[in-house]
Amino acid sequence: MSAASADDRLDVLVVGAGPAGLTAATYLARFHRRFALVDAGKSRARWIPTSHNCPGFPHGIGGDALLDKLRAQAEGFGVSIEDGRIERLQRDDGGFIATAADGRAWRARFVLLATGVVDVMPAMDGLEAGIAAHAVRLCAICDGYEASDADIAVLAPVDVGIHHAAFLRSFSRTVAVVPSEAGEPSPDCARVAAEAGIELLPAAVSMRCEADACVVETEAGTRRFDTLYPVLGSDAQSRLATELGAAVDDNGELIVDARMQTSVDGIYAVGDVVSALNQISVAMGHAAIAASALHRRLPPNWRERQVDA
Repeated sequence: MSAASADDRLDVLVVGAGPAGLTAATYLARFHRRFALVDAGKSRARWIPTSHNCPGFPHGIGGDALLDKLRAQAEGFGVSIEDGRIERLQRDDGGFIATAADGRAWRARFVLLATGVVDVMPAMDGLEAGIAAHAVRLCAICDGYEASDADIAVLAPVDVGIHHAAFLRSFSRTVAVVPSEAGEPSPDCARVAAEAGIELLPAAVSMRCEADACVVETEAGTRRFDTLYPVLGSDAQSRLATELGAAVDDNGELIVDARMQTSVDGIYAVGDVVSALNQISVAMGHAAIAASALHRRLPPNWRERQVDA
């Protein structure tokens, strides 16, 4: 709902309806709290073709299907998701005012950011088809098992690529690094690559996805890989909080306390936008902690007692 006066102030404004935001919304609804959930429709989970790493789904689940289930669960408790992109967050007497790109505004005592991160994707033909076919994978923790004994390439700055490739060597015997930029590995990383048997290739001239493989053209020739892991970084969507002075780590991700509150009193954050392990199960745990902390911090909302006539 749009807030116009202090009388319309919400308990909480939740920004973002990915796994973290939807989980928080379900908790807040079940706590009988008055809140709004605003979402721009850009959840990172949409990129997941099938995850076998999400608890409770033994046969795997796609990102869109997971979001559908989480939405249905939240909506079952009366949650309404409002489309919109919050562009500005301001302090207000006793809370905050959030303003969307179209001018709508919400006033709330507290704000819960579940805004996530945006992955930097490689420039290559057939990228989306490659992701759908698992030829391009975005999370080695999530799906390294599914790439077991595949011919794997890591696209990244060379030292970052070597560290990522060393992790993937737990899953495959053949892992190569394709540098995303010019540069030689540090001595320590060169040693790791040698010990782990990681092949270091020249930088890519071009890349493309074909059916269920990635083709990488380098000065040394053409290579086909079963799986390509791009590790090019991500942009944390933390601006709403940092403009009010919230602290972030070296990746621009928000630093929070044990109750998921940022360094700005009243602004909480959950999911990938937080400095933590970027996993669906972690995001849901963040949401449970934050929503419970907010419920305890808000004024009591005791149910009215029935008075006998």
